[in-house]
Amino acid sequence: MPKLKIASYWASACGGCDVALLDLHERIVDVANAADIVFWPIATDFKYADVERMPDQNIDVTFFNGAVRNSENEHLAHLLRKKSKVLVAFGSCAHMGGVVGLGNLFSRKEIFDAAYTNNLSTENAGLTMPNLETKVPEGKLTLPEFYNTVKKLDQVVDVDYYLPGCPPNPNRIFEVFGAIVAGKLPPKGSVVGASEQTQCEKCERKKSEKKIPGFKRLATAQPDAETCLLEQGFLCMGVATRAGCEHRCQKSNTGCRGCYGPPPGVYDQGLKALSAIASVVDADDEATAKAMVDAIPDPARYFNRFSIAASPLHRRSV
Repeated sequence: MPKLKIASYWASACGGCDVALLDLHERIVDVANAADIVFWPIATDFKYADVERMPDQNIDVTFFNGAVRNSENEHLAHLLRKKSKVLVAFGSCAHMGGVVGLGNLFSRKEIFDAAYTNNLSTENAGLTMPNLETKVPEGKLTLPEFYNTVKKLDQVVDVDYYLPGCPPNPNRIFEVFGAIVAGKLPPKGSVVGASEQTQCEKCERKKSEKKIPGFKRLATAQPDAETCLLEQGFLCMGVATRAGCEHRCQKSNTGCRGCYGPPPGVYDQGLKALSAIASVVDADDEATAKAMVDAIPDPARYFNRFSIAASPLHRRSV
């Protein structure tokens, strides 16, 4: 049986998804026995031209991590879609826009001002900004165009499967790879490497019907390690998030951040979490409820930390 041809590409992301692949540790040998890596820029010396020379659908499976933030990301998304039989949105940024998608709460100009002119650590008296083209004696240098709006992968190209997480759990990655090798993937469009149940349904912390009088922050309070974090007043996205990560956040005594995305049937992860959390607020009047909600820092970025690009919010009107 011939080996599979697999590829991995890092678009606009932090690099954690590629590290998660390396976190397979000795199991990477099993991957190497079943598949040849034909494109993985972070790990081996492949060039874009190598992919461009490949026949269409030459790659069996491509794991594409990162959101589409600029023209280079978009070009590679179309190129790898053309060259791949199966394209997997790998990790939160490709799946839902991820933390990168929070850039949609600002305009391109605001982001550039913050990065290059209006901050305490940058000296830029000439107000120099990145240019798409710069002529030098040796020729012309180019940069990708930085888009005003961040997109998740399936807003740019057709996606076959979604493997969520920030980053995906290595055990789930290996399970998905095994399913690929065995030819036992679910129907196209499925979320793989995750449960259809929520974090709350799988979480082993003690739960009871309880109203909370207010919200706490880890910076000023310490939760106990056995009771439901939300019932202790610590925000947790577990009620609106798929299980599959092995509860890495909760086991570290902090609330779920929502990186595995919404469970089946949930249209907007942030609204689902907000609704569930509102149901346990112990407030008899609107003023008390408002005071409690006002204690949550930056609700838009908390409840849609990973999913702004996938949500009805999508971006701020600017």
